[in-house]
Amino acid sequence: MNVYPLSSLTVDEAAQLQFRLVDEITKVFTGTEILTRGDLGVVQGLNQPITTKNVEQVLAHFFDCEAAMLVRGAGTSAIRQALHATIGTGGTVLVHEAPIYPTTKTSIDMMGIQTKAVNFNDLTAVKTTVSSGGLDGILIQVTRQKLDDSYDLKELIAAIRTVDKEIPIVTDDNYSTLKTPIIGAQIGGTLACFSTFKLLGPEGIGCIVGKKQYIDTLRKENYSGGSQVQGHESIAVLQGMIYAPVSLALSAQVSEEVCRRLNDGEVDGIDHAFIVNAQSKVVIVKLQHPIAKRVLAAAEKRGAAPNPVGAESKYEFVPMFYRISGTFRAADPQAEEQMIRINPMRAGADTIIRILKQAMTKN
Repeated sequence: MNVYPLSSLTVDEAAQLQFRLVDEITKVFTGTEILTRGDLGVVQGLNQPITTKNVEQVLAHFFDCEAAMLVRGAGTSAIRQALHATIGTGGTVLVHEAPIYPTTKTSIDMMGIQTKAVNFNDLTAVKTTVSSGGLDGILIQVTRQKLDDSYDLKELIAAIRTVDKEIPIVTDDNYSTLKTPIIGAQIGGTLACFSTFKLLGPEGIGCIVGKKQYIDTLRKENYSGGSQVQGHESIAVLQGMIYAPVSLALSAQVSEEVCRRLNDGEVDGIDHAFIVNAQSKVVIVKLQHPIAKRVLAAAEKRGAAPNPVGAESKYEFVPMFYRISGTFRAADPQAEEQMIRINPMRAGADTIIRILKQAMTKN
């Protein structure tokens, strides 16, 4: 099976991102300010905590964009608000010819947005579809929706921009931010969206980065006190993002080792293993027999997490042994019986191999 996972940062590259983020923080905050938990409320004339404004400035600079905004509702809300700002209720959005991520589909449905699908792996078809008109915007999920997806984000956005330089492009960068060198808004996208919970940050906080005109519109609409991300929460966003790149790069490194060892025959009963972005970068293990559900139940008894919390949140450190993703199940319903996915989280390869060996036995 041909699969095309996203290229992960090396540990050294991830360390450089960590250093750069800290550098950007020091350009905005004084040393005393960063050693506090920030302020609260809707400051007069600003309508948000000063600390949150400063954190958003750091993030805009870090991602080389005009503006950034922290929002409540995690990555789902970030995408929903970005679609609202760029496409609007009843508009038409171009999507990949694949199952749409479930929470994103809910947002599309609730806003009455119409979808038009094209194969993002075929750049010629993409350009033809965009040039034909009738679109209000484009939504690109950076991580894979099908096992054989191969499109490169930079090439895809560049192809679209050769046809239409102004059409809004919203990128769903969940599961790829700080794992790969860039996000969509850095390479021609209009707004990039991701969850900070997936980057070791606080629960329920999403981030939108990109064009100021759209983010300014969203700020005006999110004016209530209850909509504001408070100072201590925004500080927690930075604290998580500082450590996330290296942690995620280590996880990708472990995935490579686990995949190699399984394909070398270290565990009996394995047909083969391969690495995909589904949606996190994980090892997909195909078993020789349709016993996936039994293996998953046995792995939980031996210390593996049976389900995600935030998919790489600060709470997840043991390896996760889980069924294949919903979008992959939609594409191939039979795969659920014979495949499992393993996310190393913070575990090493030896721990994962041991749990899998024990789970594969009948005892």
